[in-house]
Amino acid sequence: MVKKNKIKKNVTLEGLMTLGQLDDGRHTADFACCEDVQLEQVKGTFRVQIQRDGNVYMTENKKRIRNSPIFREDNSSLSHGRNKRYYFVFSLEDDRIDELAEELVRQAMMIAQKISMELNG
Repeated sequence: MVKKNKIKKNVTLEGLMTLGQLDDGRHTADFACCEDVQLEQVKGTFRVQIQRDGNVYMTENKKRIRNSPIFREDNSSLSHGRNKRYYFVFSLEDDRIDELAEELVRQAMMIAQKISMELNG
């Protein structure tokens, strides 16, 4: 078993970087390391800046923390965020537009009743 080194601060590696662009317009950057190292694998979403002089800077985005639903209905949910706010989310498919108003009111009322029962014991 090969022990992988975790990057504690900064590691400088030599290699070749290939910058390109796909047919759909998305940019690519591939780095091939020329050194014999074993590092911990990292997969994530990054902010990448490619400068005119060829320098490339990457910073991993913070992980999104999802709020757990307190109550759920067919197309809606109520959750409480870390910012001490309540969120009511409702979504419905385009082909059900004729049901939108009725379903929104019905599901909001169902969740409101659940909250009321929980608060009033």
